[in-house]
Amino acid sequence: MSLLKEEDLKKILPEDGPRKEEVSKYIKKYKNDLIVIKYGGNVFIDRNIFNSFISDISTLNKLGIAIIVVHGGGPRIKRELDKSNIQTKFIRGLRVTDEKIINIVEDVLIDFNNDIVDSLKQTGVDAISINTKKNNVIEVVPESEELGFVGKPKKINNEIIKKALEKNMIPIISPLGIGKNNQTYNINGDTAAGAIAKSLRSRRLLLMTNIEGVLDKNKKLITEINSADANEMINVGTILGGMIPKIKTSLDAVNNGVTGVAIVDARVRHACLFEIFTDKGAGTLIRK
Repeated sequence: MSLLKEEDLKKILPEDGPRKEEVSKYIKKYKNDLIVIKYGGNVFIDRNIFNSFISDISTLNKLGIAIIVVHGGGPRIKRELDKSNIQTKFIRGLRVTDEKIINIVEDVLIDFNNDIVDSLKQTGVDAISINTKKNNVIEVVPESEELGFVGKPKKINNEIIKKALEKNMIPIISPLGIGKNNQTYNINGDTAAGAIAKSLRSRRLLLMTNIEGVLDKNKKLITEINSADANEMINVGTILGGMIPKIKTSLDAVNNGVTGVAIVDARVRHACLFEIFTDKGAGTLIRK
């Protein structure tokens, strides 16, 4: 990949984004690496945030950074289930998923997946849909009998993803996988992103969410944390609720070949770009 000239950077970068000098430094750093970005469905409710995300992903591609996007879709799934008056329950943060629910989940996530791909194409970059109906890359085993059609990744088909990246396409991956008898399973989005990041040994995994990052006991943002400190914070109850699975995914990734995981507030404009292209970053960086 040839490095971009200053005038090219000026055309590509948003005016309210990171400084050109810092961006140049980090393009060199990441030029042979992969970044996996997981965008939570909770953030995507706001179409302005969605459009900002599309713009950032398009910018990364135009700068020559190889990225893979894994998306969530919880609020959209809830909306569809509510329309059909279907009540669901959660065990350990995972939605109990029967045959009727998995069909709705699959339809919603694939529809959303296509929305992201189409939106990116409108910005002049090429993206490819990866889901259970098209280019499936995730093989799963059931998470547990009580959860029904909820799966955990067993194997990732790296080749489909690598071929897309070689063509300068952005793989957009739904958190869905296929198990025995060609059965579709729903997967926790963070878990799916972590499995893909580990399988491809990506340099970075970004978990974009609707919170500031990891907070200490005084509710102040922690900018960097290691495995030992993170586990201690879980044990004493400083890290709790929905943050626990994010931290566990992060620790699993950094202990299995991913250099660093960042938990980033996607509500902040260009948070993606600031995390990748600045010394300060955005949110909490988790290292081994």
